[in-house]
Amino acid sequence: MLSLKEKRALDRIKQIDDIETRLAQLFEDAARNVAHPTEIIRTYVRRAREELAKKEQQLSDKRLKVLRELDEERGKLSHTQKMIEENFEAIDLLCQEKSRGFPWLAEAYADYSHLRDMKLADWLVSKDHPAKRSAELLREMSLQKRELGNEARVVKYILKMYESLFPFLVDFRGEDLDDYIRARLEPAAGTEAPVDSVAVYTTEGERDTLSKQEVFQRALDRYWQRRKRPWEIGRDYERYVGYLYEVDGYSVYYQGIVEGFEDLGRDLVARKGEEVAIVQCKCWSRQKTIHEKHICQLFGTTLKYWVDNRSSLRETLKTEGNLFPKLLHDERIKAVFVTSTTLSETAREFARELGVTVREQLPLERYPAIKCNVSRKTGERIYHLPFDQQYDRTIVEEQRNECYVETVEEAEGLGFRRAFRWAGLEEGG
Repeated sequence: MLSLKEKRALDRIKQIDDIETRLAQLFEDAARNVAHPTEIIRTYVRRAREELAKKEQQLSDKRLKVLRELDEERGKLSHTQKMIEENFEAIDLLCQEKSRGFPWLAEAYADYSHLRDMKLADWLVSKDHPAKRSAELLREMSLQKRELGNEARVVKYILKMYESLFPFLVDFRGEDLDDYIRARLEPAAGTEAPVDSVAVYTTEGERDTLSKQEVFQRALDRYWQRRKRPWEIGRDYERYVGYLYEVDGYSVYYQGIVEGFEDLGRDLVARKGEEVAIVQCKCWSRQKTIHEKHICQLFGTTLKYWVDNRSSLRETLKTEGNLFPKLLHDERIKAVFVTSTTLSETAREFARELGVTVREQLPLERYPAIKCNVSRKTGERIYHLPFDQQYDRTIVEEQRNECYVETVEEAEGLGFRRAFRWAGLEEGG
């Protein structure tokens, strides 16, 4: 008979045997798995494929959802495109109605634009993801745009009416108006140039190393070579036509350049003996055509010149009474239209009937542009370059030994020196 201790000892031995048996089994299983690693890889690959198939299905579902959303957006865009086409048709219809008067057209177009914006605002509120704040802002902006658009269209048509009544206004189109207004008003206001304009056409190094004569000539050459804005070309053309008149013995007042916006369409007023010529100059491209409104405007401003100056002109022209038609017929007062382009047939017919002299296709060419002037105050001999401040106010009189020359060397060789007026110094005229 076993004692209690012996039984406990046997139980422990049995437990140990069971553990050893289990460990042996585990070692066998591990050895078998190590001996066949491909089974482990196959299991991993199978599970990976299952995960990949699941992700592909998820992506496919998302793709179908995106395609459905795109179809919806295409439908909305198609609707928007249809609205735009309807808008263009409505605009064309409004344009066809413009003969009824521009105030009506402006108001109608403003109403149309406002209704379109209101429709868009309603859509912003009712769409799937409402944008109420955007709709509110759109309505506010639409009201402001309606008022401004109406005013702008009225102004636009008023401008067209003014351009029809006063053809010279057409010349201002395409200009840099700020620059143009400044250039036209400053000479009339007597604004003094702060620096010598030669500095615009030459470098500091050239002014430090070259003689003054060389610097002045180089500046003059570059003045001619530089690309000019339309109003600058127009100014040079007026100077060129004025030069041709002066060479022909006329005394020329450059009213268009000197008086700027107050020239009343008279670019040049040329006098010789008992003759007075009111000249308008148009340096336009050959693709543009002069129409009858320009001829009528020149005739009108010539008549106004007679009305404003008839007291003095009666004495100058040695005539009595209001004889403007006869003076015009006798070419003692002449309206002259000079242009680089051509006139329409109607414009030529108007010119013939109104007694307006026309000179067509006269191009702008470089000419002897240096004015050599003798001061009436001091007798000093002074020459003016085209960019000097008093250039256009200086009149060349041959009887006072004044002249035009082409080069600075020629002017200085005749005993003339450069004008100082650009620096704000007083100069004799």
